[in-house]
Amino acid sequence: MTAAAGPQRYGCIAIVPAGGSGSRFGAAKPKQYIEIAGAPVLEHTLRALRQCEAVEHVFVVVPAEEDRADAIVTRADNATVLRCAGAQRADTVRNALAAVAKLVRRDAWVLVHDAARPSVGKADLDRLIAMLRDHSVGGLLAVPVSDTLKRADEAGGVAETVPRERMWRAQTPQMFRYDTLVHALAASPDVTDEAQAIEALGLVPRLVPGSARNIKITHADDAELAAFYLRDQTSQ
Repeated sequence: MTAAAGPQRYGCIAIVPAGGSGSRFGAAKPKQYIEIAGAPVLEHTLRALRQCEAVEHVFVVVPAEEDRADAIVTRADNATVLRCAGAQRADTVRNALAAVAKLVRRDAWVLVHDAARPSVGKADLDRLIAMLRDHSVGGLLAVPVSDTLKRADEAGGVAETVPRERMWRAQTPQMFRYDTLVHALAASPDVTDEAQAIEALGLVPRLVPGSARNIKITHADDAELAAFYLRDQTSQ
């Protein structure tokens, strides 16, 4: 899509923060580079995003000294490495938004997706785009909480049972307009996801039903489950 003036600019992009060390995973390298189902996690993630025809370009954000993503991104269509990851996720996304400022429209849709969520399905991506395309704010994939929730006390005991009605587990992608996201992250630099920053502006992101298969790899068991889902997708 063409901007009012100047060169062609993207109207819909994805940003993939890939600056984490994966310390909770316990491997010798960050979890986005471990191999599952025949390829690195990051490669599966990029393949998943490429299923979404609306996404015109994917930007993978890594630390300045990181070079392991280069070969993976080279194998992907319409993808670029940005070496501007920050200390926290919000820093990374904010830096990436600044880095692509001249490449996107001010009203472009930005999908922020975890590097370690390799099994997001095409149906979920298409549903996210369809439900938010004309939405005034944007939103995120999420799944309703089905388990009983317990809040722990300082000693590891049960302090209370938390009602699960209207509780959802946030996933990614999270999809918001470029200018809105820039403003939101500047105003709330310590958030743990983009939707939280949008909420802090007084806006209401939409919850788009996702799938339990869209898991984030945090521990070794998660990698095994994600590999199972990826093999199942391939077989179908």
